[in-house]
Amino acid sequence: MSSKGSQPAQAGLRVGVIGAGVMGSNHARVLSGLPGISLVGVVDPSPAHRTRAMELANCASFETLDELLTEGVDAVTIAAPTHLHHEVSLACIAKNIHVMVEKPIASTVAEGREIVAAAQKAGVTLMVGHVERFNPAVAAVKQAIAGEDILSIAITRVGPFPPRMSNVGVVIDLAVHDIDLIRWFTESDIVEVQPQLSSAVAEREDIALLQFRTANGVLAHINTNWLTPFKARSVTVATRGKYVMGDLLTRQVTECFGFKPDGSYSMRHLPVGHDEPLRAELIAFLKAVRNGETPAVTGDEGVASLEIATQCLETPSRPAASSPARKGPRRVAG
Repeated sequence: MSSKGSQPAQAGLRVGVIGAGVMGSNHARVLSGLPGISLVGVVDPSPAHRTRAMELANCASFETLDELLTEGVDAVTIAAPTHLHHEVSLACIAKNIHVMVEKPIASTVAEGREIVAAAQKAGVTLMVGHVERFNPAVAAVKQAIAGEDILSIAITRVGPFPPRMSNVGVVIDLAVHDIDLIRWFTESDIVEVQPQLSSAVAEREDIALLQFRTANGVLAHINTNWLTPFKARSVTVATRGKYVMGDLLTRQVTECFGFKPDGSYSMRHLPVGHDEPLRAELIAFLKAVRNGETPAVTGDEGVASLEIATQCLETPSRPAASSPARKGPRRVAG
C-alpha cells in the first residue's frame, strides 16, 4: 500500500487530494499533470465538488476519506475546511502517509502542534501550504534582500469581500500569508505584535492593520481588508543598501539602489520567473517526500505563523488615553 514515511518512495508516487473546493480542485488539476505521479483521486462529501474536480483532473473521486485510504496512497494534500485539518491530518499520519496541509495548519495552535508531533513521531513529511512563498515575485524579493540589513517591511493584501467565506476573518484568511513572509524574509521570529482590528460590515474582523517587531529588530506592518473593490498585493522592503518593491499580482519587482548624498539613486526591474505558484509548491512537497528532505515550509513554521495570527486576534486594542500601565505592544511569550 503506502510507503513508510522514513523510506522515500522509489516508484511513481500515489497521491490523493482531500477537499475538492476551489483550492482542492486546483491541487488535483496540477497533480494530474505532474510526471511520476499517480493521482488516485479526490475526496469531498459534495457531489458538485467531486464532479468539478473530476472534470478538471480526469481522476476518480470519493465521498469519504476511508474510501481514498483503502485505494492506497503515499501522500495527500489537504484542502478541506480548516476545522477538519487536525482530524484528517492525524488520520493520514497514523497510516504513515506524507501530508501537505493548506494554511492555516489547523484551527488552533494546540491542534497544529499535535499534527507536528504526530508527523515527527511517524517519520512522515509534513508541509504547510503557504503558497505565497512560491510566487515568483516573492522569490525575486527574497533573492534581492539576501544578505542585506533589513530595516522595515510593508505588505498590503486587500480586496473585495469574498463570495465564499468560512468562519474566519481577514487575519486568518489573508494576513497569515504575510506573517509567514515576514518571518521568511527576516529569518527571525516575531516578538511584538500591535494589532488594530475592525468589523465594518462582517461579523468577524474585515479590516486589520498589524504592526510587528522581529527578534532581529525589523519593523513590519500588514494592511489587509475585505473593503477594497479590487485586489491588491504588494510588498516593499527597505534595507540599508536598497529599497525593493514587489507587485505580487503583476509580478513586477523593482529595486532602488546606489543612493547618493544628493538624493539620487539608480533603479532597475529584477527578473521574475513565470511558474504557477501552486505547481511549484506541489513539486517542492513531492521532492521532499521522495528525498526525505526537510520541506520548504515545515509544520513548525506553519504553527509559528498561526500563533502570531492568533495573538493578533487576542491582543486588545487600547484607547490613546489608557493608563501608562496598559500602554505598549503585546510581547510574544517564549
